[in-house]
Amino acid sequence: MSLTEQAIVRIRQLIKDGMLPPGARLPPEQDLATSLGLSRNLLREAVRSLVTTRVLEVRRGDGTYVTSLEPALLLEGVGVAVEMMQGDDLLEITEVRRLFEPVATGLAASRITAAQLAEVHRHLDAMIGAQDDIELLTHHDDAFHRAVFEATGNQSLCALLGGIASRTVRTRVWRGLLEGNVTGRTVAEHVSIYRALEAGDVVLAQAAALMHVSTTETWLRENLVRSSTPEPDERIVN
Repeated sequence: MSLTEQAIVRIRQLIKDGMLPPGARLPPEQDLATSLGLSRNLLREAVRSLVTTRVLEVRRGDGTYVTSLEPALLLEGVGVAVEMMQGDDLLEITEVRRLFEPVATGLAASRITAAQLAEVHRHLDAMIGAQDDIELLTHHDDAFHRAVFEATGNQSLCALLGGIASRTVRTRVWRGLLEGNVTGRTVAEHVSIYRALEAGDVVLAQAAALMHVSTTETWLRENLVRSSTPEPDERIVN
């Protein structure tokens, strides 16, 4: 473990032990460096790293603070990492989705409120009307699934799946589906998910979500893995 990594571990330990709770301001640099037995330069490196991972935030002219440490914030990097993946790595992420998304959709079916169901329906309607507009279709597809994830009431699950099922991947898949003239089938899969949520049917919701994720996985196996160098500005969907 490098000296910087050791410094990061020490600061994290202060946070875990409650010495620096969420929202707390870090002590002056010299004081903190002395208490941790670190040089100021080493402390700065550790702080920069923790800022990147959203554990700390720098407020100009005010100091450095511990963030809220909420799941959506700490897991934000998952989505960034997924957007950089290609080929087999991206396919592995889709396999992870196949493990988690059906369960999350089933959980949503057991917990979704009328207001949350209305939000899912709003995005479904928008998708149906935007089948020739890839950007709008992608936007509402992403929002549809995020609304489903939020209905689970589990912030960690919502943040994790929101990152894994990135809009970048969704856009690339939708482009392929448009070229294959099978968007109607994929939109129909969203309709099936909605109907299961509306019925509060956990098993049916899980099955509908599994079918939907499998469509994406099949497309990836047949297309993305063949091309290891997709266009730089290409984006994905589901």
